[in-house]
Amino acid sequence: MKIIISRKGFDSGYGGYPSPILPDGRMVSFPIPDIDKSISYKDLHFDDRYNYMELMKSLFGDTLKHEGYGKVLVDDIGCHLDPDIQSTAYERNKDWRGLFGQAGIAQKHLKNQDVSVGDIFLFFGWFRQTELVNGRIIYDKKDKKGKHVIYGYMEVGEIHQVNKLDTDEWMHYHPHVKRGKGATDNDVIYVAKDKLSVDSSLDGYGTLKYCDAVTLTKDGFSKSRWNLPDIFKHTSISYHSENSWKDNYFQSAAKGQEFVLESTVEIKNWLEKLFKQAK
Repeated sequence: MKIIISRKGFDSGYGGYPSPILPDGRMVSFPIPDIDKSISYKDLHFDDRYNYMELMKSLFGDTLKHEGYGKVLVDDIGCHLDPDIQSTAYERNKDWRGLFGQAGIAQKHLKNQDVSVGDIFLFFGWFRQTELVNGRIIYDKKDKKGKHVIYGYMEVGEIHQVNKLDTDEWMHYHPHVKRGKGATDNDVIYVAKDKLSVDSSLDGYGTLKYCDAVTLTKDGFSKSRWNLPDIFKHTSISYHSENSWKDNYFQSAAKGQEFVLESTVEIKNWLEKLFKQAK
């Protein structure tokens, strides 16, 4: 089984702000902006309480960054809902399961790494603690810069080339599937398993709750300096080398969306503990 540590959601170029760790420990990953407006931030909900657009405006105001376009209004931009692993985020068909699309160089990398059915994506992003003040969610001033955190997961159940996909209606909303027959040969949609193989009590996709187990950034360090357990030294991690291991931290690569590694017995045990603590 391979594990893919996958960078997703807002960053310094797309969005420009960290996604929030809510006061109750749940995490909301803001999908990156998209000039396609078929899905807007106001269409998305974390649960009955939190609308994405309202939450964004409460945290940082009316504008966000979109690389190549500069600052854009939250109301005037669509969003790229991918990966789509949170069941309450959008209107769902009864057949819905978690979905993740990839294309271009990033998908070529996944193919070259032989990512296949049964492998597990761990999605991480830039997050910052928040607090509730006078009925409003704001960034916690004590957490000034934020950190890299694993916020969600998906075990691969099916892999489809988008331009050869004959699919049920339930997938058609997804930004990669919408490309249809016009997609390149290197545009792929990953469909989640129903249940997680390392813990069959859990769905094969979902979001995680904030805790030490899902925190990648080492305390007191910049967000790209990680506190990976020593067990990861015994397997290769794509886009990284032995030089990535420093005296007291692991330097994660600035480039590359997916970091692929072959799990060992120790890493599988680590993964099982992560799910038990973060779900």
